[in-house]
Amino acid sequence: MNTSDVRSDDDAVRPRTSPIDRISASLRTGMWLPVGVVVLLFAFFSIATPSFFSVRNATGILGQASTLLLACLGSSFVVLMGSIDLSVGAIVLLVGSATVIALNLADLGALALVFAILLGTGLGAINGTIFAFGRIPSFVVTLGTLSVFTGAAWQLLEGRALRFDSSVFESLAIGQLIPKVPNIALFALVAWAIMAWVGARTRFGRYMYAIGGGEAVARTAGLPVRRYQIYAFALSGAMAGLAGALATARLGAAGPTLGQDLLLNTLAAIVVGGTSLAGGVGGVHRTLVGVLIIALLDNGLNLMGVNQYTQMVVKGAVVVLAVLISQDRGRQLIIK
Repeated sequence: MNTSDVRSDDDAVRPRTSPIDRISASLRTGMWLPVGVVVLLFAFFSIATPSFFSVRNATGILGQASTLLLACLGSSFVVLMGSIDLSVGAIVLLVGSATVIALNLADLGALALVFAILLGTGLGAINGTIFAFGRIPSFVVTLGTLSVFTGAAWQLLEGRALRFDSSVFESLAIGQLIPKVPNIALFALVAWAIMAWVGARTRFGRYMYAIGGGEAVARTAGLPVRRYQIYAFALSGAMAGLAGALATARLGAAGPTLGQDLLLNTLAAIVVGGTSLAGGVGGVHRTLVGVLIIALLDNGLNLMGVNQYTQMVVKGAVVVLAVLISQDRGRQLIIK
């Protein structure tokens, strides 16, 4: 047998990939595309509206993007393991409402953040426990708790916005330790750095990739899948709770519409950033870029006077396009 025969046999066995598949694989694994989109959006809106490229507007973008980034951080791990959390916005609303009531009953000051994180963790753990032990798809579980948490929040609010009177708590979000940079942005960036480290360097992060890559294989390998599924949803709730508290501090009140835009925006930012809905691909480190894309779109379109309905069309189209680009055609997309 000569070497040419072996080489031809290997070529016959090796799966052939089309140029489109190779380009798609490059887009899924690389960061250059979402970063390029950020640059293009920044350049476009800077030309389209003079007020976009200003220090005041940049400060506003930081404040808006920070709430979204915080809400996305924990949810990114849920998506990474191939599941989905639709209740993030509802947890933000419920935790924000409960935090205002707690502040009005007792001036907790900065301790209100601890209260919010613990409450959010508990709500997320409820999602995770039902999902892990009830063997119900995460889509169904969190769709149900979205309604439950929203209804509970509206009961607390009684259909009106609740204000609080705590300068210490308010300064946690709108104060500026660094000039022109609101404190909420510092919270968000520090939290992102910690979560990125957790995803890349800890057992929890490795297990999220393993479960997302193949839950059955992870179970066979002896991974405590159920326990880490609960951990992921609890972390998603904790970060949503932190986002709810800081968003409330930034606005000075909690109202019925708090967090209502986060259902679409969190999923959009995570997917646009490069984390696949099929699981096992991407990570929280990519979410920052996705948040920037969504924040720039929101801010730029608002400055251009585009109405909110058209903005919803644009963001929905961006999500669909991102899924088309990031989806691995060789894997079946199943939301667990």
